[in-house]
Amino acid sequence: MKKFTALLLAAVMLLAVLTACSSKTSTSSQTASASVSGTDASASSAAASASAAAASASSAASSSAAASAAGSADSDYAKVKAKGTAVVGITDFAPMDYKDDSGNWTGFDAELATQVFDQMGLKVEFLEIDWDNKILELNSGNIDCVWNGMTLTDEVLNSMSCTDPYVLNAQVVVMDSSKIKDGMTADDVKDLNFAVEAGSAGDTTASDAGFNVTQVSSQANALMEVAAGTSDACVIDLTMAKAMTGAGTSYPNLAVAFELTNEEYGIGFCQGSDMTAMVNDILAQYREDGTLQKLADKYGLSLADAK
Repeated sequence: MKKFTALLLAAVMLLAVLTACSSKTSTSSQTASASVSGTDASASSAAASASAAAASASSAASSSAAASAAGSADSDYAKVKAKGTAVVGITDFAPMDYKDDSGNWTGFDAELATQVFDQMGLKVEFLEIDWDNKILELNSGNIDCVWNGMTLTDEVLNSMSCTDPYVLNAQVVVMDSSKIKDGMTADDVKDLNFAVEAGSAGDTTASDAGFNVTQVSSQANALMEVAAGTSDACVIDLTMAKAMTGAGTSYPNLAVAFELTNEEYGIGFCQGSDMTAMVNDILAQYREDGTLQKLADKYGLSLADAK
């Protein structure tokens, strides 16, 4: 009887142990399941974060592309191309720009500008401006470029995007040929009254030389002043002096007394313009194929050295 009771007690205890183990196993399974579930949730959260990051990167790329496209649309050439016509600021300045018998603008620069812009797919409109206001006219958008035998002075180079030099020039003293003596210098004419185009290289050169100057609206008017006797002499571009003075010209009694400075002409666009490089490329092409030299010979000009 005692043995039977002991066996029964042992069996009850064994059953209790087995029940406890079963309970722990279930709990461990639940814990493991919860852990896996948590891992899945973390993975899902990470995937969501990655997706958001990718979306953000895509958005940034799109914004960058849009900004790039906007920058292209804002190019100087794109603006001019959109209206179809390049407005060129000029003055009456033979042989660079002047009107023919029909009232149309012609000359070395007028012909060259028309040909260059035609190659760029643009028409040309020539607008006569006050030369002293050329920088203001360009910056205000009234003109798209200055193409008029423009000397590459420090002021011009600091205010515009300029092409490489394409024509040689000099500032010269022009006066009544009967008053010109061999070997004349600036010291010989320092007491004379000079007419100069306001804002021109001649204006700067005459002032730097200490001459007594009267500003007029154009180089053509400066010549008129001398011819009329209102001024004793004028300082103008050699290119114009060669075309407008001496036998067979509009002013046969006027002549070049001497040169003051040597210089070069360039074409000016607004600062940062992409048209400067485009025109440089075309001028280089014209120089290479002889187009530029042929035009220079037609108007008696000397080309600047290639850069």
